[in-house]
Parts: sequence; structure tokens; C-alpha cells
Amino acid sequence: MSPTDILRDEHDLILEMLRVIESVCSLLETGKGADPAHLDMMIDFISGFADHCHHVKEEKLLFPAMEAVGITREGGPIGVMLAEHTMGRDFVKSMRSAAAQYKNGDTTAAEKFAKNARDYVSLLQAHIMKENNVLFAMADAHIPAEKMKELSTGFERVEREETGEGVHEKYHQMLHALRDVYLE
Repeated sequence: MSPTDILRDEHDLILEMLRVIESVCSLLETGKGADPAHLDMMIDFISGFADHCHHVKEEKLLFPAMEAVGITREGGPIGVMLAEHTMGRDFVKSMRSAAAQYKNGDTTAAEKFAKNARDYVSLLQAHIMKENNVLFAMADAHIPAEKMKELSTGFERVEREETGEGVHEKYHQMLHALRDVYLE
């Protein structure tokens, strides 16, 4: 499997979590509420899987490989993706704060969580579309096959050394548990 195929597969999981988040936002916005532990799980998935497992591969490995073949960062697609990663982290920080307030009984925090979560979902849906359809196609077209093999090896190293054994699977289980509650 190519590095960009690996990233696309991870995007599929992230998109599924975004559907869960949208469902939870609807519950929060209509006053039905949601289990605070589930809000924490969603934030954990976004931070741990989408950011730490996935974005790390892009930021530390794919984007530098693209720059090495002449695809510019500043004023180019890589710069846009990096800026969006930062925006996403800011939304998650606000979601985390609102979730803590919600857990402590602040009913107004449900609206804050939902607003930031919806903004995050909107950003990530568009971001993933750009990466899947534009950025990864550029990578596939410009990065030589040998370098792509090195990227695949690097992705495995990230999973093993930075993410940790079994962490990827933990997030798959978390996603499936939340999906079973909110997407039935």
C-alpha cells in the first residue's frame, strides 16, 4: 500500500468520527445532551489519532518529501494544509475546554462544544477533500517510487516508535464504540 493510500484510509476513519461528532452536536444543540465521557473519547480520537497518528506522518514525512521534489510550502498547498492543521488544533482546544465545563455541569458549555465541533468538522471535511484529491495526487505524481517506499517505512516507524504499539487499534475500537451509539 502506498503512503498516500495509507493516509486516505486513515481519512476514512476520521470522516467516520466526524459523522459521530455531527450526531452528538445535534443532540447537544437540541438539549438532549450527551455522555461527557463520550465527548472526551471524541477529543481523544481527534487528538490522538487524527493529529498524533495521522498529521505526524504528513508533517514529518510526506510534506518534507514533497518539498524535496519542488512542491513549495509557503504560498503553496503544503502551507495551506499546515495552517489548517493549526486551525484544527485550536478548535480541539476549545472543544476540550467546553467538554470540561459541560462535565462540571455548565449547561451553556454544550453549545460551545457544538459550535467548535461543527467548525472542526467543516474544516476537516474540506481539508480531507483537498488532501485526497489534490495534495496526494501531487505527491503520487512527483515523489519517486524509491522515496515512496522510504515513506512507507517511515510511516511504520512512526506507528511503532511515536504512536506506540496497539494505539492505532485502540482508536479503531473507540470509533466503533461511538459509532454504535451515535450512528445507528
